[in-house]
Amino acid sequence: MRVLVIEDETKVGSFIKRALEEESYAVDFCEDGAKGLEMALAINYDLLVVDVMLPSMSGLDVLKNIRRERIHTPVLILSAQSQIDQRVKGLDAGADDYLTKPFAIDELLARVRALLRRGASESPGILQVDDLILNPATRDVTRGGQRIDLTLKEYALLEYLMRHTGRVLTRPMISEHVWNQDFDTFTNVIDVYVNYLRNKIDRGRSKKLIHTIRGSGYMLKAD
Repeated sequence: MRVLVIEDETKVGSFIKRALEEESYAVDFCEDGAKGLEMALAINYDLLVVDVMLPSMSGLDVLKNIRRERIHTPVLILSAQSQIDQRVKGLDAGADDYLTKPFAIDELLARVRALLRRGASESPGILQVDDLILNPATRDVTRGGQRIDLTLKEYALLEYLMRHTGRVLTRPMISEHVWNQDFDTFTNVIDVYVNYLRNKIDRGRSKKLIHTIRGSGYMLKAD
């Protein structure tokens, strides 16, 4: 899952970024409101974490502009203002949740998980393709009732594939969402990790779920 953090306090933003990356999220970090809006409009993020007080454009204005463009990405507002009327303004502007500073990082991570579980209305809490089941809340993965142990990066790749079942995911798309970087045509790291997943998900099973779409990328589907 790819997250954009817009926070003008460098230490706070870096701390949030590091904590999210330790949970296997791909994270972009921006310290300016106008630049953050530009990034949010240009890239398909799964979640935005936005501070209210930002240079060049406030977090609420960023949020209003995002919603005006009919972008329904979940947004978590951060603010040092704890007054009820400020929370109401944030929620009325289109925020999905509001967290006041200072906050415990465990609470922020819990709110992020809750927002990502809700996600878009079509995204179910439990992801299932045939007999492959992934629980985003616990990060448990099973196939045919058998538990599958994955590394953080393998899990992130599988979750991305499962959230886009039946859709061809190109290597640049996978690189941006799972590795949080531009695709390097001279590396085969994506192919290597897809093979790792295949060995754990498909090996020894008659029905294969991970498919190579020659010349395009990869797709996870039951048929």
